[in-house]
Amino acid sequence: MTLMHKLFGATAALALTAGTAMADPAIVFDLGGKFDKSFNESAFNGATRWAEETGGTFAEVELQSDAQREQALRRFAESGANPIVMAGFSFATPLGDVAGDYPDTKFVIIDAVVDAPNVQSIVFNEEQGSYLVGMMAAMASETGTVSFVGGMDIPLIRKFACGYAQGAKAANPDVTIIANMTGTTPAAWNDPVKGTELVLAQKSQGSDVVFQAAGGTGVGVLQAAADNDMLGIGVDANQNYMHPGSVLTSMLKRVDNAVYNSFIAGEAVEPGIQALGLEQEGVGYAMDEFNAELVSADMQAAVDAAAEQIIAGDITVHDYMSDESCPALSF
Repeated sequence: MTLMHKLFGATAALALTAGTAMADPAIVFDLGGKFDKSFNESAFNGATRWAEETGGTFAEVELQSDAQREQALRRFAESGANPIVMAGFSFATPLGDVAGDYPDTKFVIIDAVVDAPNVQSIVFNEEQGSYLVGMMAAMASETGTVSFVGGMDIPLIRKFACGYAQGAKAANPDVTIIANMTGTTPAAWNDPVKGTELVLAQKSQGSDVVFQAAGGTGVGVLQAAADNDMLGIGVDANQNYMHPGSVLTSMLKRVDNAVYNSFIAGEAVEPGIQALGLEQEGVGYAMDEFNAELVSADMQAAVDAAAEQIIAGDITVHDYMSDESCPALSF
């Protein structure tokens, strides 16, 4: 089946006007671009899978600035796109301003909650998947020190770090954990040079395994890890392939499934909150031919057992966003 979708550059997308009678779903990517090898690309893959399987078409836009968020949502709504999916917590305020003006349009926001009768909010239990890769990091570490590089310093990214620290401590109570954030503005998602600098600093403190949750910055983190005899851990999408033999695993956050299911539901998208964790296969860790030699059978068995215990409620992973504290890590 031939894939067809409507591709709009930022300027073209924002110039759409009412009357074009668009009935397709639409997706608005966050800053960093749809080929960031991480969050946005996972969202794009979900939309693409829907198009390939159904023969449908979708509209899309890659933003160039924060100022375009509300414009993009309004232009797609005025054009008749339905549903409109947006990838990223930064859409919460613009969507809150827009949703009420288009009551017949269904909106789906990923990674944030907006309370409106025509909005579905999809969030993930990132702490659960991060716990599993934290266990794996501690078991793989030869130095007893592991680290974390986040992108923009926000509660969501601290949620990843906190889960990771808890998992590492569960596997090795004596492990040392180093955590750094790249910055405090959206530019932190696209600074691979700074990501490299942080990895080198962490290595100098003894870290030999680093988990990144940093968008485009994470590309630099994984490159630096591979170049300096460290193991990297990818995020969101399966990034094991980027440096075969140097990426221990990737913490999977199934943004692709969220987008795919939203497009499948179409105008029947249910409003409210969907929380996707291990039980819903919304998070997990990646195993493939690129990391098979790095993960022993014992390591995988221990991680899988922990996943079952989390699902059963026998292990509770603290969610940083519940009270902005972390029992296993100081920020």
